[in-house]
Amino acid sequence: MIGDALPRVVLIGPPGSGKTTLGRLLAERLGVGFRDTDADVEAVAGKPVADIFVDEGEAHFRELERQAVRAALAEHDGVLSLGGGAVLHEETQALLAGHRVVYLQVGLAAAVQRVGLASARPLLVLNPRSRLKQLMEERRPVYERLAVLTVVTDDREPAELADEIVKGLPA
Repeated sequence: MIGDALPRVVLIGPPGSGKTTLGRLLAERLGVGFRDTDADVEAVAGKPVADIFVDEGEAHFRELERQAVRAALAEHDGVLSLGGGAVLHEETQALLAGHRVVYLQVGLAAAVQRVGLASARPLLVLNPRSRLKQLMEERRPVYERLAVLTVVTDDREPAELADEIVKGLPA
């Protein structure tokens, strides 16, 4: 199924792994569009992800996220970036089967530096560094199981990573 799968590449990984930055560059390299399911959720809700968490709660956000992922996997033929927690739902995991899923692995220090601990990331509000570490550890087995390719992004330039992904993708 991989040969017929839409989109061309699905990027997964924790906050700060480079999904958006690398996704845009990869889409440019492949001559396709870029789509981010967090942006899709924000467009549907009419507000930022952080506000959805505050106003309606995480469960509501996760339902919007599942709908966004389902639609994007069916419609988008370019590079798709999923929110860090999108892969936790079993339906989403099943939908990702057969897709070219790339896990962008990042260490805690690099993720903290990229995310910035003052940013509006709803799951990192109280003790951001500790919470990010916990999220990364909880999600790592799921990321690893879903990926057809894993790329370590720490201390590497996006152009180098894009080259590695293009070369490493299954035909």
